Amino acid sequence: MKIIPPERHPSRDFEALELFLKGCREQARKDNHPKLASISLGVKHIDPLAVLESIFEPGELHFYLEQPSNEYAVAGAEAIVVKTISGPKRFEEARIFAEETLAHSIAVGDLSLPFSGPHFYCAFTFFDEAGKESYFPPATVFVPRWQVSRKGGSYAAVANVLVEADSELESLARKIWAAHGKFSSFEYKSVEKSSDAPARDDFEVTEAQGEGSFMKAVQTGLSRIAEGRYEKIVLARAVDISRETPLHPLQSLNRLREVYPGCYSFSVGNGRNQSFIGASPERLLRVENNNLQTEALAGTVGRGKTAREDARLARSLLESTKDLHEHRVVIDSIIRRLNTFGIEPRIPEKPRLLQLSNVQHLRSPIEAEVPEGIHLLNILAELFPTPAVGGSPREKAIPDIAEIEKFDRGLYAGALGWFNHRAEGEMVVAIRSALIDGPRARLYAGNGIVRGSDPSKEHQETNLKLKALLANLR
Repeated sequence: MKIIPPERHPSRDFEALELFLKGCREQARKDNHPKLASISLGVKHIDPLAVLESIFEPGELHFYLEQPSNEYAVAGAEAIVVKTISGPKRFEEARIFAEETLAHSIAVGDLSLPFSGPHFYCAFTFFDEAGKESYFPPATVFVPRWQVSRKGGSYAAVANVLVEADSELESLARKIWAAHGKFSSFEYKSVEKSSDAPARDDFEVTEAQGEGSFMKAVQTGLSRIAEGRYEKIVLARAVDISRETPLHPLQSLNRLREVYPGCYSFSVGNGRNQSFIGASPERLLRVENNNLQTEALAGTVGRGKTAREDARLARSLLESTKDLHEHRVVIDSIIRRLNTFGIEPRIPEKPRLLQLSNVQHLRSPIEAEVPEGIHLLNILAELFPTPAVGGSPREKAIPDIAEIEKFDRGLYAGALGWFNHRAEGEMVVAIRSALIDGPRARLYAGNGIVRGSDPSKEHQETNLKLKALLANLR
């Protein structure tokens, strides 16, 4: 990517913007290839979700990711360049697409700010081929026309445009100028007020595969574990809900981020009126300054109604042979897969507790240094899907999941996230999630099944996860 230093364009007026775009057009003519022009600007306080609500169009791609406890959020809307991919090489093809796009990108503005410059947003479904019921391609990667972000006390707005050899520059410049003006002093009162939440009784709820189907699936998984086919398989449960009035994905997301500030709140739109939202507790990987962070998240118990009950449940989880075994399976798989890159991860001796409002998990944070030349997507391809959402060994567990579950996971347990021109970025596991489609939604929750799992207890655990979603849909 070509970066224009601030001294080349010191002024911040309309004429300077036109001059920058003119230079991009000259490069497009010279190379006989369109140029992605990216203009970044530091702005006053801005809430990316409020901005996304104001420009939300169900027929446009959008992406949102936030972790309130880490004080960052980013939103992008309207694809300026996009690629959809299927097949086992989707991560590699996504990386190649990004590299080709960056080779023809020119950035200017406040590029020292977090989330400045062009960013790639991506969504990878659980399986590398689309099912009959899938609303999302196996892989979608795009650069948005508009992006807004906050990190700590820094706020940025980015406009991306495609400049071609015959582009009419004045109209492009006016659109960018107007957008930056809007984002620079965003009027929150222009966002519609969120409606009051309906009572849960307003929803009609049905099991996607019929009553008792999940416990039957668990029993099937246990029988195959007993046969020695795999140590662990993760099985999901899908519940369909409907009501008379449409659901609003971003209003539902706002509730989720308020109730689960320790989770990653996310929303991905497919540009065909469906959105996939959720509040995931699980980071898949993060790369920043050549430092990799991932985690093992496996082993779950509920929360107590009193401090003593909560502590008793926490201790039972920390001492559970079944849950500690499930957790160790995940750690061992991550270690093996990072070792293929020569990466030696740092892992604590014992797992910690991740306590959310409705459940608590065993969690082991994992860190490592990334060797030079290894892209985030290379590591993602090796790690995904982890045993926390697939199974171990995954070569045998993954093919059995679709057969046993009998519904299309789509983006459930997939990978969602972003990366930039420095190959830095963050990916999360798309669990505790729902597909929103007008007045209908499909809610997902899954559990890891190992030797000793009890079908009725696994069913109760999925109830906890599903209730948390259902209670916050708007």
